[in-house]
Amino acid sequence: MSGLKLFRTRTVDGGVAEVASRLAEVEADVQGLVEAHMETLLGVRFLASEYGTGPVHGGRIDSLGLDENGSPVVIEYKRGVDAGVINQGLFYLAWLMDHRAEFEHLVRDRLGATAASQVLWSGPRLICIAGDFTRYDVHAVREHRRSIDLVRYRLFGSDLIGLETVASVSGGTQVPRRARRKVVAEAAADVQGAAMVELAGAVDEALLGLGDGVTRMERKQYRAYQRLRNFACLIPPQQTKVLVYLKADPKDIDLVPGFTRDVSGLGHHGTGDLEVQLRTPRDVERAHDLFRASYAAA
Repeated sequence: MSGLKLFRTRTVDGGVAEVASRLAEVEADVQGLVEAHMETLLGVRFLASEYGTGPVHGGRIDSLGLDENGSPVVIEYKRGVDAGVINQGLFYLAWLMDHRAEFEHLVRDRLGATAASQVLWSGPRLICIAGDFTRYDVHAVREHRRSIDLVRYRLFGSDLIGLETVASVSGGTQVPRRARRKVVAEAAADVQGAAMVELAGAVDEALLGLGDGVTRMERKQYRAYQRLRNFACLIPPQQTKVLVYLKADPKDIDLVPGFTRDVSGLGHHGTGDLEVQLRTPRDVERAHDLFRASYAAA
């Protein structure tokens, strides 16, 4: 069972009152709620519901979507605990990888030609949303080479939903920590200035060190760091600075010229409205609280 508890602090007697959690009456209630607000809840753009896989496979994918980095996403729902949800989702993920043209046609119809041309087939994802998961489920996803997120839901009162990531694994090859700086250096080999390359490595270490559930997604223009959604995007180092975009509201930040900037409404690679400009190792230390706040909100 979920360990999350929710309390109301504004009661008549001045105390606190627990808001009881519950499961949905039927699975479709969870699916309908998530599909109606998928981008807000999961950082995934909704494409289709109950998508048929044809007479040979004879199934229906609960939800199809495209995440912030262009990765195809299969989402499966269960009202409570169901040992088959992961295998079912992996079955549909395999079908999706065999029907790339069909998926890209769907993306083109729903989101346009640009989105269809940028689908990232190296990082397809499976998100399983259920009332709970067993320890065997958590172990099972860690043995797979696909990107899988196990998300526990709970309904509170009449208008609250809680989503908790139970396990999150990246399908990409995991890089040993001691080798990460080398990876960043190789990715930025064409940039003059070893100091900026080293600084980008320090940022990479800081973002990955925020929690065990952090995964990375490589794109040509940026590297995304995500839990369930992106919380940071690292741009390849420039001559004099390293740029990181965070999922934080600039209105809640005391902006410092030359260090933090509101880029909401401005075009840039990656996702996030807060730009952090890093020029020295001390700047990485200054930015750590911003990194952690964005991580916590993802």
